[in-house]
Amino acid sequence: MVWMKELEIAKVAAIEAGKAIMKVYCGEAPMQVEYKEDRSPLTAADKAANQIIVETLRSRFPQYAILSEEEKDNRSRLDRACCFVIDPLDGTKEFLKRNGQFTVNIALAYEHESVMGVIYVPVTGELYYAAKGYGAYKKMSDGEPEKLSVSDHIDRESLRVVASSSHESPQMNDLIERYQFKNLVKMGSSLKGCMIAEGKADIYYRFNPTMEWDTAAMQCIVEEAGAIFRQMDGTVMRYNREDSLNSKGFYIVNRKENLLL
Repeated sequence: MVWMKELEIAKVAAIEAGKAIMKVYCGEAPMQVEYKEDRSPLTAADKAANQIIVETLRSRFPQYAILSEEEKDNRSRLDRACCFVIDPLDGTKEFLKRNGQFTVNIALAYEHESVMGVIYVPVTGELYYAAKGYGAYKKMSDGEPEKLSVSDHIDRESLRVVASSSHESPQMNDLIERYQFKNLVKMGSSLKGCMIAEGKADIYYRFNPTMEWDTAAMQCIVEEAGAIFRQMDGTVMRYNREDSLNSKGFYIVNRKENLLL
């Protein structure tokens, strides 16, 4: 089953949400920063993007459930086979730093598996997307789609490693110290997975907990590009769960030979 209708609508919604985000980013609309209970920031851009995405998806797929970072969780989603998993603005800290490293993430989970993913980069206009069995692609706003494929690089001495720029962990610092990576890039949001999907990086280890909406779109894209995506204990990541916390961490590698743990 290829989820083409859902994919096309999600691509449109992500791009429209990106336009709303850029209005705030460029100062055309007020920033209006608030802080949630966990002290993570919430901006007017998060809210505007969420409204566009949720309204678009609900109008076209009313029978599907929705799990979004910026929506109150409706637990009836657990009874639905299909659930959109949304992060309207992944990388809000990077957004506030104004470094451009933030994305719009939309995924579709079918029976707890990520079967469609869209990641849009508002600052650059890069659109990454995939559906199970369809492949993974990247498209610029003025270009043709490019099919993505991970690299075949397996040289341990020159592994290209991506890591979070805003969420350091002792485990990742230990890994960096142990292997003394020569090619290490720290970056925000799901862009790290996109780099692996297009063959520009080889591994990404994330020890810190994340949420379903942080990984769902990225997982489909990297897997369709040929990467391996697993929780740190080697098990498969599932979605539309009762507990949305990705408590085990995860890793993405271009080839099994590059597994470090």
